[in-house]
Amino acid sequence: MSRVSKVIADLKPAILMVLVQVPYAGVSIMFKLVANDGMSLSVLMAYRYIFASLFMVPLAYFVDRKSKPKITVQVLFQAFLCGLFGASIQQNLFVAAISLASATNATAMYNLIPGATFILAVCFRLERLNIGTSAGKAKVVGTLIGIGGAMMLTFYKNTEIHIWSTHVNLMPHIQPHDVSPTKIWGSSLAFGTCISYSIWLIIQAKMSAKFPWHYTSAALMSVMACIQSITFALLMERNHWSRWRLGWNIRLLTAFYTGVVGSGLCWVLTAWCVRLKGPLYTAVFNPLFLVLVAIAGSLLLDERLYLGSIIGSILIVLGLYLVLWGKGNELKGTAEQKMLTKGSLDVEPLELITTNHADGNGGGNDNSNMEKGEGKGQRAVKDVSIKGKEENKIKEIPIDHQELKT
Repeated sequence: MSRVSKVIADLKPAILMVLVQVPYAGVSIMFKLVANDGMSLSVLMAYRYIFASLFMVPLAYFVDRKSKPKITVQVLFQAFLCGLFGASIQQNLFVAAISLASATNATAMYNLIPGATFILAVCFRLERLNIGTSAGKAKVVGTLIGIGGAMMLTFYKNTEIHIWSTHVNLMPHIQPHDVSPTKIWGSSLAFGTCISYSIWLIIQAKMSAKFPWHYTSAALMSVMACIQSITFALLMERNHWSRWRLGWNIRLLTAFYTGVVGSGLCWVLTAWCVRLKGPLYTAVFNPLFLVLVAIAGSLLLDERLYLGSIIGSILIVLGLYLVLWGKGNELKGTAEQKMLTKGSLDVEPLELITTNHADGNGGGNDNSNMEKGEGKGQRAVKDVSIKGKEENKIKEIPIDHQELKT
């Protein structure tokens, strides 16, 4: 039973990061719907982080109030940077990319996140390259395979695959179209999203190392992103106040869902995984997001599936497995090294002091302070322990002096 519990505990970070990609895929589809409905994307981001703040601040208070997290100026500054790169800049670029391209194509460059995060993590010494070891090679090769699979899934459009047909299209008046300058511009914005997201993971790793209260961290990030996004939306839509109006429609649902689930809850799980496994481990799950978006786009938006989608998905999963295998071996080796280091510190050195005593009449001046008449010598062994308090224990072992002479 304990072995099963250990396996579940080891798999929990991977399972949670896979589950995080599911609401992210839903966020991508909903962004496409509200953009098609004509909603201002900057206003959408402002409402998203308003809902995220309203949800996360009370939740963080009730969860972390007993531990009393210490919020310093450094923590606030890191939260500001997390909100800037992980929310405001990243999401405003992403929704703009979604509106300019299909839900699948807009996420193509988004899957360069593992590679970009790997490079940044090595530069900031959050990951070790260790290219000479099997674990290091697996991480590098797995990252490259995942990126290659993401690119193939997006750009290989030769053979169309008909796996299912739901005849569901939530945007029936938008017809599928080929690659255009608009899609290229959308992919460029998505590349900016990738870089911004990678920077956020690095900052989050630094923040989580000294501030392990993930609910409070997500709440602070939500508040900072809320202030930044409202400021940006006011600058962009200052002459169009009617665009701030929400009704009981897809706009309100998208703002609420993306704020509470897509931001609040997902940020908590991401921060926890970054602290436990590192930024690279968290980033390698992002290609699964593209696979889920492709499936959802095919089911709900009548987007086409191609042979490249199938091959790319297989490569993404293979790359993910290689990185997880390499990361697991690396963590196992680090744990064994720590245990060996700890074991070497527990060894208690012994100091041996040996004194030979002559017979009573032939002792000489050096033995004048010894009791006369002793026919046998003694050896004094002094056991000095670095842990114990008894430092002067002497164990006397009688030995034959005549044997020492011979």
